[in-house]
Amino acid sequence: MTNIKTETVKGFKDYLGEDAFLRSEIKKILQEQFEIYGFEPCETPIIEKEDFVKSGNSQDEAISDIFKLQDKGKRKLALRYEFTFQLKRIFKNKKLPYKRYQIGEVFRDEPISTNRFRQFTQCDADIIGSSTRDEAEILALTSCILNKLGIKFTILINNRKLLNEILDSQGIKEKDKKAVIREIDKLDKLSESEVKKNLKKYKAEKILALLKKPESYFNKFESYAEIDELKKYCNLYGIKVKFSPSLARGLSYYTGSVFEVKSSIKETIAAGGSYLINNFSSTGISFGLERLCSLSNIEINKKRILIISIGKNKESIKLAEKLRKQLKEFSVEIWTDKGISKALDYANSKSIEKVIFLGEKEAKKKKVKLRDMKTGKEKMVGEKEIIKSFS
Repeated sequence: MTNIKTETVKGFKDYLGEDAFLRSEIKKILQEQFEIYGFEPCETPIIEKEDFVKSGNSQDEAISDIFKLQDKGKRKLALRYEFTFQLKRIFKNKKLPYKRYQIGEVFRDEPISTNRFRQFTQCDADIIGSSTRDEAEILALTSCILNKLGIKFTILINNRKLLNEILDSQGIKEKDKKAVIREIDKLDKLSESEVKKNLKKYKAEKILALLKKPESYFNKFESYAEIDELKKYCNLYGIKVKFSPSLARGLSYYTGSVFEVKSSIKETIAAGGSYLINNFSSTGISFGLERLCSLSNIEINKKRILIISIGKNKESIKLAEKLRKQLKEFSVEIWTDKGISKALDYANSKSIEKVIFLGEKEAKKKKVKLRDMKTGKEKMVGEKEIIKSFS
């Protein structure tokens, strides 16, 4: 029989043990905060029709990186590369504003790096039928989440309308605007000289010097008023934002405010902005779970109990079920018939702090032996005392 290679496909990854617990905990924090801010959960298919995936922004770089599929009926399909395009379908017949969040996997067939994979978990919150105040609230939500995760961050803001005004002031042709914005968006990925070289194709290289001017310079543009209004609302929410005139965001569907969140890694940890869905003003933010995990400073205190049955399986099962009902924040496991030393090795490997022994002697006394795995101390306790010792 031929040996089958079991390693993952390049750009895909298994998450186990502590990594999986961390991901689960961060998802819980995200879900909790999304719902506190009034967003409702949503789930959508991973596979969609290829033309739907490409709809509205087929020229974007992200679209060129989609995974393409074909079913038995030879229909052209694709894996979703993000969630926003699916809003075109799911918001129909919903009362506005429609606020939804979604946590799930997306796929891009692109080069990989330390913090960039081909399958990654995106955590989105979007509002269809939004205002400038909603944009500020999205950023307040972002600030709240990152503070809970113990991540130091900076929120950068800009506006696509302002960028278009700047391009107009430099005489950039209408047909070249999207391409120029895409090149400007590469400033955090490529060197300035490389971006400048790319902009020369459109006679737009002078824009780089203009984008370095102080914020007061941009007051003369009509669209700067939207930046000013957003900053005032952010101030009401008590959050700090920084105006960045070179911030573009690569996706072409953005029509107004755009934002990015930077931290100690090169890659953006959250990003979003405002766009139109069927002519309704909308806004949203997207977090990358893998990047949040690499930066978070939260403790995973998984509470676990191991019951070691020494020939008393029936009693151990009954005890485990009682503990599961009364100590809901704990996970309770039973170890049977594999030797005490192996059981203790298992407990240490899983960082289980307390172990319960239940054998003939304990059953006769209607008690159990409770061992503290850190100190090695043991004591005999009754059922009520077990509950108290874990409460």
